[in-house]
Amino acid sequence: MAIDAGQYSLDPNAESWEIPSPAMTMFDFDYTDGREQLLRLYDKGTRKQWIGSDRIDWFQDVDPTNPVGMPDELNPLFGTTWWDKMNEAEKGEVRRNLEAWRFSQFMHGEQGALICTAKIVQTVPDIDSKFYAATQVIDEARHVEVYSRYLHEKVQLVYPLNNNLASLLDDVIRDSRWDMTYLGMQVLIEGLALAAFGTIRNMASEPLAKSVNAYVMQDEARHVMFGRLALRDYYPSSPPPSETSARSSAWTPATACVTGSWARRSGSASTCPTRWGPTSATASRSACSAATCSCASCRS
Repeated sequence: MAIDAGQYSLDPNAESWEIPSPAMTMFDFDYTDGREQLLRLYDKGTRKQWIGSDRIDWFQDVDPTNPVGMPDELNPLFGTTWWDKMNEAEKGEVRRNLEAWRFSQFMHGEQGALICTAKIVQTVPDIDSKFYAATQVIDEARHVEVYSRYLHEKVQLVYPLNNNLASLLDDVIRDSRWDMTYLGMQVLIEGLALAAFGTIRNMASEPLAKSVNAYVMQDEARHVMFGRLALRDYYPSSPPPSETSARSSAWTPATACVTGSWARRSGSASTCPTRWGPTSATASRSACSAATCSCASCRS
């Protein structure tokens, strides 16, 4: 039962995607002024750099019928009549396509984060935020690299950008406000990614997939913290209408992303690793429902 990835694409032949993005470039000439927590995070970001080709053992073999080694119970088809009628070869093809789809969205999302973080360097008014965002640009480029290598060399199947993730990225990148780039990418998208990575860390059995996600997850925890620190200082001093607008408009696509991607794949609300709601969005944080989660975003 071969599944053509192209049938799920809006435009399977597209090799690029253009989004108009108006932005104001900001210089900050106060080079000595910086928030202590952000400067510490910047220092940590420079010291925690790693090289994907050196740190990850790419010589490990991957089972093509179950590339990540996730339990079948988490497959959205598990327990249905379709699943019960499949033979083992067909179930293996479903597993391969599911993980190719999931990791492809990770890869596309990381490129979105790469673009958004470069935009933060350009638009954020504070020099300490520019410092840290510059380290994150390198992080995101590395994440795109390792996910691309995993998909192309090991799974050998790549899916196009999912509609829901595309809609969320489009909203975040089009918005000219620098705080919306933070809220949409650093807090919402990165926070959701942290929860998904944590689920793979806790439940996957294939060592290569676990290793790739573990290293990416270390970086993502800093990224979410970066967004929270910056917005915590900005939102209390911003005019209430702007604050309300930013939080409200961020909440709508975040809801669409969660309900349109993870919940449909997990099969039930009880297995969804992240609980998003108006309270969590207003507080600029994610709350992980998995009792085993120990990511920095959930601990702090």
